[in-house]
Amino acid sequence: MVSSLSEWFWNERLWFPEGLGWADLEDKDGRVYAKASDLWVVLPIALAFLVIRQIFERLVATPLAAVMGVKEKVRLIVSHNPTLESFYCNTTKNPSQSSIDSLCKQTGCSERQVQRWFRRRRNQDRPSLLKKFKEASWRFTFYLLAFIAGLAALIDKPWLYDFKEMWQGFPILTLLPSQYWYYMIELGFYVSLIFSVASDVKRKDFKEQMVHHMATIFLISFSWCVNYIRAGTLIMLLHDSSDYLLESAKIFIYAGWRNTSNYVFFLFAAVFIFTRLYIFPFYIIYSTYIYPMTMYSPFFGYYFLNFLMMVLQCLHIFWAILILRMAVRFLSSDVCTQHCTHTLTTLHTHPDNTTHTL
Repeated sequence: MVSSLSEWFWNERLWFPEGLGWADLEDKDGRVYAKASDLWVVLPIALAFLVIRQIFERLVATPLAAVMGVKEKVRLIVSHNPTLESFYCNTTKNPSQSSIDSLCKQTGCSERQVQRWFRRRRNQDRPSLLKKFKEASWRFTFYLLAFIAGLAALIDKPWLYDFKEMWQGFPILTLLPSQYWYYMIELGFYVSLIFSVASDVKRKDFKEQMVHHMATIFLISFSWCVNYIRAGTLIMLLHDSSDYLLESAKIFIYAGWRNTSNYVFFLFAAVFIFTRLYIFPFYIIYSTYIYPMTMYSPFFGYYFLNFLMMVLQCLHIFWAILILRMAVRFLSSDVCTQHCTHTLTTLHTHPDNTTHTL
C-alpha cells in the first residue's frame, strides 16, 4: 500500500506539464537540479541552529539585554503545599469558587490564602522577561540575516524584476548554489523550531504555532521537490521583509522602550500590508496563475500550487485585519502602551503564523 501511494504521489503527470517529467531533472552536462534527496541535509543544519542559538543567547542576547535595561520583576515564591500543588498540576491552574472552598477545607487555609497561593504559583510559571527577550533577539537576528541573504541571492536575478521569468523553461530550471543554501537554511531553521518548542516560551497560540511550523516545512519541501524554486525564493524573501520588524518591536517592548516599540510596530504593519496585500496577490499570485497557462496546458501541480497560494493569501487578509484593528486601537486609546505590550507579547505569526509558507 505504501509503495502504491508513493508511486501515485510521485507520478510525473501530477506535477509536470505534458511531455515533461522527472527524467528532465536529472543532472547532466554540468547542470544541477533540485532533488528530494537533498532535503536530508536539513537535519544537520537544524541541529547546528540549536547549538548556534544557545551560544547566541548566552554570548550576545544576555549582554544585550543588560545594555538595553531589561529588568526582571521579583517574584514571590509560594510556600510548599502538597494538596494545592497537586490540584494545580493535575486539575487546573485557575480553580473555580467551589474548588477553592473545597481546598480551604482540605488545607485549613482561608479563601484569601488559597487565592493568593494560586496567583503566586501562576506567576512562578510565567516565563521570565529575559527569556522572552533572548528568544525574540534570536528570531530577529535570523529573520534579518535571512532577508539580507535572500536579497543578495536574488538581486541580480531577472525573475526578481520580471515575474514572468519564474516560468521561462519550467520545470527544467538549473539550481544555483545561492538558491540551494537559501532553501536549506530557511527549512533548517523551521525544523529547529520544532525541536526547540519544548523549551521555548509556551504561548497561548502554541497549537497554531505547531501547525504553522509543520505547514511551513511541508510547503518549502513541496516547492523544492517539484522545482518551484524561483517562485519559492521570491515568496520567502517577501515574508522575510517584515518578520524581523515584528521581532524588533518585541525586543523594544521587553526592554521598556514603549514609544520606540510603537513606531516599529506601525512600520511593521505598513510593510506587512504592502507586501502581503499588494505585492503578493497582484504580482506573485498573478504570475503563478496567468503565466504558466501561456506556456503549458493545465496540470494538477498548477492547480495545487495556486490553491496553496490562495490559502496563504486568506491568512494574510486575516492577520492584516487583526493588525489594522490593533493599530486603530493604539491610535485611539490613551493606554496605547498597555495594548502594545499585550499585542507584541502574544502576537506570534511571522507574523509567525503566515510567514515562510512556501
